[in-house]
Amino acid sequence: MHKIFIFAAISVLFTSTALAQTSPRLPWQDPRVPPENRITDLLSRMSLDDKISVLNSNSTAPAIGFMGASQSEGLHGLAEGGPGHWEGKNQPIIPTTTFPQSHGLGQTWDPDLIRQMARVEAYEARYTYSRYHRLGLIIRSPNADLSRDPRWGRTEESFGEDPFLVGTMATAVTRGLQGDDPHYWMSVSLLKHFLANSNENGRDGSSSDFDERLFHEYYSVPFRMAIEEGHAGGMMASYNAWNGTPMTVNPVLREVVRKQWGFDGILCTDGGAMTNLVKFHRAFATLPQAAAATIKNSVSEFLDDYQQPVRDALKQGILTEHDIDDVLRGPYRIMLRLGLMDIPSQNPMARIGIDDVAKGDPWTWTENKALVRKVTDESIVLLKNDGGMLPLDAGKLESLAVIGPLADKVELDWYSGTPPYVVTPLAGIRARAGASVHVMYSDGKDEKAAATIAARADIAIVIVGNNPTCGAGWMICPTPSDGKEAVDRKTLTLEQESLVKAVLAVNPHTVAVLQVSFPYTTTWTQEHAPAILEMAHNSQEQGNGLADVLFGDYNPAGRLGQTWVRNMNQLPPMMDYNIRHGRMYMYLDSRPLYAFGFGLSYTSFSYKNLRLSGTEVSANGKLIATVDVKNTGLREGDEVVQLYIAHLNSKVERPRQELKAFRRVHLAAGETRAIELQVPIQSLAYWNTAARRFTVEADRIQVRVGGSSDSLPLKADATVSEQ
Repeated sequence: MHKIFIFAAISVLFTSTALAQTSPRLPWQDPRVPPENRITDLLSRMSLDDKISVLNSNSTAPAIGFMGASQSEGLHGLAEGGPGHWEGKNQPIIPTTTFPQSHGLGQTWDPDLIRQMARVEAYEARYTYSRYHRLGLIIRSPNADLSRDPRWGRTEESFGEDPFLVGTMATAVTRGLQGDDPHYWMSVSLLKHFLANSNENGRDGSSSDFDERLFHEYYSVPFRMAIEEGHAGGMMASYNAWNGTPMTVNPVLREVVRKQWGFDGILCTDGGAMTNLVKFHRAFATLPQAAAATIKNSVSEFLDDYQQPVRDALKQGILTEHDIDDVLRGPYRIMLRLGLMDIPSQNPMARIGIDDVAKGDPWTWTENKALVRKVTDESIVLLKNDGGMLPLDAGKLESLAVIGPLADKVELDWYSGTPPYVVTPLAGIRARAGASVHVMYSDGKDEKAAATIAARADIAIVIVGNNPTCGAGWMICPTPSDGKEAVDRKTLTLEQESLVKAVLAVNPHTVAVLQVSFPYTTTWTQEHAPAILEMAHNSQEQGNGLADVLFGDYNPAGRLGQTWVRNMNQLPPMMDYNIRHGRMYMYLDSRPLYAFGFGLSYTSFSYKNLRLSGTEVSANGKLIATVDVKNTGLREGDEVVQLYIAHLNSKVERPRQELKAFRRVHLAAGETRAIELQVPIQSLAYWNTAARRFTVEADRIQVRVGGSSDSLPLKADATVSEQ
């Protein structure tokens, strides 16, 4: 995808729009006029050329003096720079607060915290809009796709494999981006990529094939939650087809997303997707046919070279100006919600970047740096800790060896912005260890040299993983286990695991840090390394977060959002989108390397006394499960309490178990707390294909509660009455 900006006359429009709004109002500028009437008036003042010109990612209409907004990337912080050069052509880079990759955000299992993160991003979008004349208030975030297969090159962009977890996190991001003001949104959440977009190889013309039940019960769930519960204002259609029909022109955009879910905002193509309809999908013979079909399917914005095909479609009579008017209502509803059609004095969001300038740019604020560090801390997963090797005690150490190709860098991914600063793992460890600890460093390229310093150290810390951009050009990943946009992974074997082996051979007191974008089959490291940590890339506080956990200043409580298989044989073929064929924790019939929801702590927790609000519950009711969770160790820490449901007497095929509730809770050493988890019974419905609706069936269910999908010590049964 590429930004499409209208740079000409932007600074002039900022001035002229402000001047126009001090003069008598036109109906489209008057908040007393009903919203749809305001849009009708605005469209009536635009020529056909004007309307065609705004069928892109920027709603600015210079001819009528309207300054709108355009799209910006922002999966884990606003992107106005970074490896993808999201600052735009001939524009200076603006640094922005930069958080861990989305797969790391998912590992926090903390939607309230992630909502705070998204609010910082939204604030910076408003700030750069007012102060730096960047128009990107429509933020392409979150990615609500599910990471159904670890070979997917864009796994780093997903919160995880489970629809409820991903939907909960996607909704949190959406709410954070759009804000809490009852009248005006701070920015707009544009969900991507709808739907079932989890293969990169051949994606321009591939088809993701699965039945209607999986559409409604699995693949679409995060999008539906973010729209129905988070009221997301935008969504991007994916490149692929579903069952042979490309998503850009798939009727589900119109019939399900708009009509059933009530979505009324921006629908856009992915970059070049209209062209793909002809070139790869071969769904249409000509570009004008593809453009007409895309607009008639309610898509309102193109990320493509669309103008001539649209004009030709109008000339050929297969598209009308009325068709264009219909789809443009969506983007201008969003402009209303952003307050861009109102006098700035009426919109409190318009003061961001004006009244707060004396405080400095928000990416310099202490509280935002602290939030990044907290998110980074919470995202780190402790995978192994034999003998309590961690946390380290700096007061008892004389030397440390920090080793690895990722030890002294913070790798940025394609959708990252440019952080205002970065703290590498080596820098964070050195700062925390203090002057009394001799910290040695090797990048690990020479394994013999790395082993030499490891042998001299009290503790060796080996930091290995992937390069998020593959260190190469578009569609190129020289390392087989690396992946990124447009390139799926060829293997899950971590090539750099040989460095872990070399260091462990000379120093048994070795901590392996997997700094990765996706799962690996690191079975050797699990069997031999005494301690293993996993964390995502891209945080500006990468090194401080790692040091916090290594030295026990923060007790790790991240939980995996995706199953780590032991070997590739546990995976169905990449293009098998029927998840019932042994995918993920829901259907996997063999033991994984690490289970979904898994993560250790420096303390321990016990679960007792599971009680339900009732053993019989109606279809329209809710089930409340309460469990006593005790911190049985000597350290305070967080526990992620997870609730799964298994259907015991269902008439249709169901997963082995499904996550339906969770809470991240903080407990002092020795503290016991009653944790309440609520499950709306409607969330247990299956998609009734014959009736074309969700149905709650008469069923016997089992409630399972614990700290991981493979560690659920408490169980209780209940009966559900039929809908």
